[in-house]
Amino acid sequence: MTTIKLILTDLDETLLHSDKTISDYSAKIFAECQKKGILVGFCTSRGKPNTDEFVGKIIPEIIICNGGACIYYKNELLHCASFSFEETKSILQTAYKVCGQDCEITLDTIDKIYWNKMNDKSTQYSDMSLYDDFKDFSKFTECAMKICVQTDDAQKAKLISQSVPDCDYLPFSDIPWYKFSSGTATKEHSIKVLSEKIQIPLEQIIAFGDDFNDIGMLKLCGTGVAMKNAIPQVKEVADFETLSNNEDGVAKYIEENIL
Repeated sequence: MTTIKLILTDLDETLLHSDKTISDYSAKIFAECQKKGILVGFCTSRGKPNTDEFVGKIIPEIIICNGGACIYYKNELLHCASFSFEETKSILQTAYKVCGQDCEITLDTIDKIYWNKMNDKSTQYSDMSLYDDFKDFSKFTECAMKICVQTDDAQKAKLISQSVPDCDYLPFSDIPWYKFSSGTATKEHSIKVLSEKIQIPLEQIIAFGDDFNDIGMLKLCGTGVAMKNAIPQVKEVADFETLSNNEDGVAKYIEENIL
């Protein structure tokens, strides 16, 4: 195998167990990598506030969050790609028009998470979300890193994406929601930017993932590893497959093939 200088791992259903924890074994393996000079990074759809709870168990040098909208390197913001305020407004208005006034919507800014529903939420995406109904734009002035809309209708998602130019949109495999972000706010684009900024060639990066938004990342990096629990589309593009997230598949692969 090519010498690995950077390990990038998705969080949910990849590094994290299904109960949203990181095992002591995984933490130990990542610490051993860092002692050998290998950089460690989270590459996740979660917003930055939703990654902070895992920093400590593992201390990554890199956090790529909001599905690729933001890159943090050694706690400094290295890169950011967001919708403009007008684009944010257009997507929200179109989502209500296409999916109905009662559809659930979440919106990530660089440091906050907003949700248009306070109670009886359809998913446990974030316990720290702030409430906003996204309908009074005279008071909502923040640009979105990522917007998620509750729908599993691909045609509706396409219509929402067409409300702004250069919009990347993908479904989640485990919940009936779609993610919308700027065309440059993808995991693969951010990895290209990171590679150039910190001078680590793509072929010396290994990535682990399980879902639709990991496909580009696994294809781009020198080594792409799919989890046993990954969707078939991810397994098709991966170079290798490891054990499931609940079996510490990321750490097991690293221990056996890198350490």
